[in-house]
Amino acid sequence: MNTEAGSLAINRERLQQRIDALARIGKIGETGVCRLALSPEDRAGVELVKRWMEEAGLTTWIDHFGNLIGRLEGRQPDAPVLMIGSHIDSQPYGGRFDGTIGVLGGLEAVQTMIETGFRPDRPVEVVAFCDEEGCRFQKGLFGSRGILGQLEPEELERTDKNGISRRQALIDFGCDPERLADSVYPAGSIGAYLELHIEQGPVLDQAGQPVGIVTGISGPLWWTVEFAGFAGHAGSVPMTMRRDALLGAAKVIAALNEIAGQDPNAPTVGTVGHLEVFPDSRNIIPERVRFSIDLRDIDLDRRNRREAELREAIERAAVEGGLTYTITEDTNSEPRYCAEWIKAVMREESGRMGLTPPELMSGPFHDALALSYACEYGMIFVRCKDGISHNPQEYASPEDIALGTELLYRTASRVAALG
Repeated sequence: MNTEAGSLAINRERLQQRIDALARIGKIGETGVCRLALSPEDRAGVELVKRWMEEAGLTTWIDHFGNLIGRLEGRQPDAPVLMIGSHIDSQPYGGRFDGTIGVLGGLEAVQTMIETGFRPDRPVEVVAFCDEEGCRFQKGLFGSRGILGQLEPEELERTDKNGISRRQALIDFGCDPERLADSVYPAGSIGAYLELHIEQGPVLDQAGQPVGIVTGISGPLWWTVEFAGFAGHAGSVPMTMRRDALLGAAKVIAALNEIAGQDPNAPTVGTVGHLEVFPDSRNIIPERVRFSIDLRDIDLDRRNRREAELREAIERAAVEGGLTYTITEDTNSEPRYCAEWIKAVMREESGRMGLTPPELMSGPFHDALALSYACEYGMIFVRCKDGISHNPQEYASPEDIALGTELLYRTASRVAALG
């Protein structure tokens, strides 16, 4: 690798200063971040990034989905937009780099265009999408799906743990839920989408490579499952007479682990990350248990087979425990593949930088997943230490982030040129 910080067009120091400054909003512990979607911390982060966008020379606005958008006009203002984006909302126990480097790296790329006198043919927009994470209202990609008119019925009525609806959270954020249609992009108005993101996995770290080119995003299947049994005194109801909803949930959780891991060579993953127990008392047999299921694979046929096996496991646990159950599908997306021509541009520009980035799939979903239904897209991954993410220990070095941002800048400059 012969690219050094001194030969980069982007301003590495400015980029790192902004990453550090944004990390102070919602800071937890020494290195963690809690900036939940549509929270006061999220709003403070949006306002800070908005100011940086305006200082760079972009026209900015916050739409009614809570997305922050900064626009650099092109020579042909009516041409389909090149959109560059990610998110700045975080998990409750999150890190400094997830999403953030995509927004701030995108801003740095466009600011470098301005400072070098490059004027794109097509308009370029940098977007900080609202609620990519989905942890507060248990459904993510809100802002990116919103601008495409892909929100589901009753989605604004979803509530967080404190009973606050997304509708109310939007109002508190300064948006108008009655005017969402004003913020939807017309079909065909987005020409291409680019996203820079930390890998959130160990592949690049193990390969000793600072950046990678993404080939596609696994299709996530998210369910909310609820088992209903019957509450009773933990000390007096015989084991053979119990209808323990938590026991049923435990069987399904164990089954999911076995189903997802049965082929060690496949990238299938399954997780239960959220569980609610009622009445939630140590001496009462659980009557109702509600839990999440996250099942992902890059191969849709294989994921469908695993889904069928999981449904059988849920039915079996219900019959064995005398339980009833419901399955609510929260998210269901097929795998989506990156555009070959954008990957080709990334390969060429990587070569000019002296890089030989691996090409790898993304297990986590990103805002790019939503945008893939509207336009062709490409993604760049940046190495993160030990593959740790959604954790305060998440870390990507300034050097790696700078290289990823430089590749984003070079790719965006070419994609922004028509013809």
